[in-house]
Amino acid sequence: MAVHDHPHRHLGFRFPSRHRAGTAPASADATTAVATATRAYVFAGLRLLTGFVFLWAFLDKTFGFGYATGSGKGWIDGGSPTKGFLGGVAVGPMESTFHDWAGAAWADWLFMLGLLGIGVALIAGIGLRLAAVAGTVMMAFMWIAEWPPAKHLSDGSASMSTNPFADYHLIYAIVLIALAVAGAGATWGLGKAWARLPFVSRNRWLL
Repeated sequence: MAVHDHPHRHLGFRFPSRHRAGTAPASADATTAVATATRAYVFAGLRLLTGFVFLWAFLDKTFGFGYATGSGKGWIDGGSPTKGFLGGVAVGPMESTFHDWAGAAWADWLFMLGLLGIGVALIAGIGLRLAAVAGTVMMAFMWIAEWPPAKHLSDGSASMSTNPFADYHLIYAIVLIALAVAGAGATWGLGKAWARLPFVSRNRWLL
């Protein structure tokens, strides 16, 4: 049998092409970059919306725009931001305590400064760690005031609670913590510039 050489035939094994080898990592890097950017924008949007919730609550309670606070009943008109809510607490372990706090000047100032500070921090994208701590404490008190675990109020009427644990106060607290952990102030905010300030660099809890 004659044996013929076939110089133009290729064996089944081939070395991988440098061009092809570089394509997959490049594509993976691009996908990762897009995912990272998308996540940053989602967190930034969530930050701005949540900030508007807190800031609007402050403005409405201060000036009485007619939403949660009626016209002429704002803080500047002599109304109390806490009297209605805390005075109306009708369930929970701190019911009597909240009644004592309702309408107190220190409670009004603390509540309103909290709303303003958290709202501005979220909108600007600065001090998110402080905002998360302050907001979580505020939401915890408001959660206790409404006391979702109770099926009935102190007078025996139905509490109308829809869940024995989770309500919007808990959701807001989790969102605030998530925004701080994600560093959501860097996108559509002043987070990067804030972090470069000397006193912030020395005190990372101010981020």
